[in-house]
Amino acid sequence: MSLNSVARALGAHSHVLVAFSGGLDSTVLLHQLTHWREQTPGATLRAVHIHHGLSANADSWVKHCQLICAQWQIPLDVVRVTLAQKGLGTEAQAREARYEAIRQTLQPGEVLVTAQHLDDQCETLMLALKRGSGPAGLSAMAAESSFYDTKLIRPLLAESREALERWAREHHLSWIEDESNQDDDYDRNFLRLRVLPLLNERWPHFSQTVSRSAQLCGEQEQLLDELLAEELNSLCGNDGQLAIEPMLSMSAVRRGALLRRWLAQHQAAMPSREMLERLWREVALAREDANPQVRLGEFTVRRYQQQLWWVPVATPAPQTWPDITQPLRLSEDEELSLISGQEIRRPAPGERASVRYSASGTLHIVGRNGGRKLKKIWQELGVAPWLRETTPLLFYGETLIAAAGYFVTLEGSCPEGEPGLQIVRQRKGQ
Repeated sequence: MSLNSVARALGAHSHVLVAFSGGLDSTVLLHQLTHWREQTPGATLRAVHIHHGLSANADSWVKHCQLICAQWQIPLDVVRVTLAQKGLGTEAQAREARYEAIRQTLQPGEVLVTAQHLDDQCETLMLALKRGSGPAGLSAMAAESSFYDTKLIRPLLAESREALERWAREHHLSWIEDESNQDDDYDRNFLRLRVLPLLNERWPHFSQTVSRSAQLCGEQEQLLDELLAEELNSLCGNDGQLAIEPMLSMSAVRRGALLRRWLAQHQAAMPSREMLERLWREVALAREDANPQVRLGEFTVRRYQQQLWWVPVATPAPQTWPDITQPLRLSEDEELSLISGQEIRRPAPGERASVRYSASGTLHIVGRNGGRKLKKIWQELGVAPWLRETTPLLFYGETLIAAAGYFVTLEGSCPEGEPGLQIVRQRKGQ
């Protein structure tokens, strides 16, 4: 085990956030990175510890991590998370909560560094075998991969746990032991405690050969990525949607490969073969007048104008707007404002403003003759169904005034020469 391997893995990256549990693996990694920091001009090193609240010892683990980071002069963020009940197992829920918390902790320019090692890689591939995964799943973990807008780097992926233990003993490191690691009800622990010791006893280099198989699967996937990249690009629109018609004549194997890579572009968890077939059958091939969708986590795959779209699940609720001189927060990353303009009139005395997401009756909008139902207006404007469901509608009292970004009603229009307003929908980062 060498410090050079960490430096090679990081390459030109000099701003690092380490996922630090306080266990053996992440303690060794953090210790090696302190040496890397000393040898790298301008380098910054921070750590993040996720408090899941699953163990009675969780608070003492926090204190241990704080003590180690203070000793090594490493800034530490401790983030407490609550596991969402989404029908996933505890391991999957904890992993999802952990990575979301880390994502929010990352600072611009930082890469995330984690401590998975050779034995972890072996376990990951065998779990993929259990699930019946294809080459993408069997490629297990990459030494470097995308993580939201940055990179996730695993410098220890070629090192065995035994090598990490030797490093820890030689440098007199202390670490915590998570008691849940001895619970073989968890699949990964069952492999680690019961299965892999037998395999490694019979074949001493079993983990290395399994890791090589994972690497070969990864290389095959990379080759397919390169071979299909141009075709996939030709099928995708400016908003990331995927054209259905050119895929109708493809073999199921080629179509499935393209669908998986399209989902990967949207950072989706890879679906099973059954789910992929269901997506194609129930969404892409649904009857013309249907509004089909299949949910994958917090997103849905939907069809519109013979294209597949990756759409976040959203269920906005109506709300009053007590002070229209102040922005109205619609969600964590979106708000609505009324600024000076000539599009819509100001509310009359006694008219209370509110935002809703549906409207009944016949509507008359500026620029159109005659009245129409809201559904017909959306169709004429070419607005996708999921955007119709999430577009804020401004009301004064019970009168629809405007749909943010799309239209103003005749009842809401500003008389010529009078001071009016303009509705602005602002998303975080815009």
